[in-house]
Amino acid sequence: MSHQRSSGNLLADRRYAYAEACLAEGDAAGAAEMAEQALEISSDYAPAWVLLGRARAATFAMSGAEAERAAALEAFGRALALDPDDVLGSRLHLAGLGAVEAATAIGPAYVRALFEGYAPRFERHLVDELGYRGPQMMVDALDALANAPRHFPRALDLGCGTGLMGRALEGRVGQLVGCDLSPAMLAQARRTGLYARLREADLVAFVGEDPPGSADLVTAADVFIYLGDLAPALRGIARVLAPGGLAVLTVQSPEAGEGIVLGADGRYAHGDAHLRESARAAGLVIVAMQQAAIRRQKKMDVPGRVLILQKSLNVPDN
Repeated sequence: MSHQRSSGNLLADRRYAYAEACLAEGDAAGAAEMAEQALEISSDYAPAWVLLGRARAATFAMSGAEAERAAALEAFGRALALDPDDVLGSRLHLAGLGAVEAATAIGPAYVRALFEGYAPRFERHLVDELGYRGPQMMVDALDALANAPRHFPRALDLGCGTGLMGRALEGRVGQLVGCDLSPAMLAQARRTGLYARLREADLVAFVGEDPPGSADLVTAADVFIYLGDLAPALRGIARVLAPGGLAVLTVQSPEAGEGIVLGADGRYAHGDAHLRESARAAGLVIVAMQQAAIRRQKKMDVPGRVLILQKSLNVPDN
């Protein structure tokens, strides 16, 4: 299995680099030719199969030629066979071509790999370049909620990243526990000294394993953009919340539609109808839902929502 940037063959690596450069310059045909040359030298180099698929998909998008779509599907399929955990995100590309269900296109291995390399520059890029304000907006929403506690004895920070949410909650929580898929991100969060415990885990698995009723507050800041169907996550959150406990989270909103939309930016957007139904099915009540542009993309605000959910006092822990 080959995820590594190098194929182990210098000539193949050079062809791969040329292919990347061609695609970046908009030369999809040249990129496909260079990727194919790399694969002639190293046929089990999964990144080159992904790059070939991207080049063929770009040509299909321009020409509409079904042969190009078929070639892209074959290339992504070959990559996925070499990379069954899908670290390289082949399923994301296949979803873009309508070949797999969008709601399951992004997997934990892909997200982990994405943020492992991103961790050292994550905060600088997210805050300084994308104008990210999710954690502060979430805290502001809590402050604006009538009768909301000003202090939470036990809190879970799902997808905690480098600890931005933990910093926004400083002084407002007693014991703070975080989980994230990326060890590199967790290392950054650990340096804040704000977390009593940090665990490398998928958030759905994490809230499914933590003791029922053990949290007064659950946060998920800019995390659900990497989850399709939110119902399993919200069920887990309801399970881990104490009766009357609150969950505050952000989501990206689609330009149109009420369901789950996988955007060209490789992130999920969730319509209000999906949010309401998933919350209701989990036994959570939406007590606040407000529009919020939590970050910018290409110098434009990305539409989203800040939601506050509450576990009913009448719903027993499962």
